[in-house]
Amino acid sequence: MKPFRMDNALPVDTTIPDPSLVVLIGAAGSGKSTWARTWSVTQVLELDWFRAMVSDDAGAQEATGDPVFALQAVLEARLARRKMTVVDATNCEKFVRADLIATARRRGVLTVDLVVPTPLPVCIERQKARPANRRVPDQAVRAQHAAMADAWPGLPGEGFDHVVNAGNLSRLKAMLQPLSDARRADLGWDDDAGLGELLLVRRTFGPEILPIWSWRDGSQLADGDRVMQAAEPGLVSGVRHRRDDGLECHSRPPWT
Repeated sequence: MKPFRMDNALPVDTTIPDPSLVVLIGAAGSGKSTWARTWSVTQVLELDWFRAMVSDDAGAQEATGDPVFALQAVLEARLARRKMTVVDATNCEKFVRADLIATARRRGVLTVDLVVPTPLPVCIERQKARPANRRVPDQAVRAQHAAMADAWPGLPGEGFDHVVNAGNLSRLKAMLQPLSDARRADLGWDDDAGLGELLLVRRTFGPEILPIWSWRDGSQLADGDRVMQAAEPGLVSGVRHRRDDGLECHSRPPWT
């Protein structure tokens, strides 16, 4: 197969208005979701997420009809409010893109087609690292990549206001800056207290545990080490500090 190259047939366009509907297009494994994460999580409608919501399985291809219906409903609601929205799916079929354009037109929102032209061998190689239920067969990846390449010259004629090659964009700073700000806040480098003694707790157990976590001093549950007293009644967990600065949790009933 001849390698796909984006020539100069289309002028370089890096315009992404706010608000607009951004339609990602690219084969599975091209990195569309990485690009999508440069926007706020509430602005991204990912088809796999809707699959998981209706079936508890993000890779449930047989459940595609219901997830598409749910995605469309949220899309209509967001565009009615003129909210920046990114659709994270392969979007390689022309009829799919036509429906998205029509939805945006009804709401008076501009449209952007963001093409992610990652080389086919890379897209195929990336499937190996995916969980079995998210792995796309090579033949399907090839078909998606070919459809993306065939669509490229005609995208402006489909009605998109802007057609953008991801290779012409620099959104890495937009993605990394919030992460950097959050890290500085956690460490207390923004003139605030930061997480302090809870920094290692979050690193070990995740942010979900923080609202119910409090340290309990003077307990002998962990041979003198500090333990966590959860806000949930009846849960006391002994937490031993290990030499690698990690934590390990040993739950005990409160009467021991």
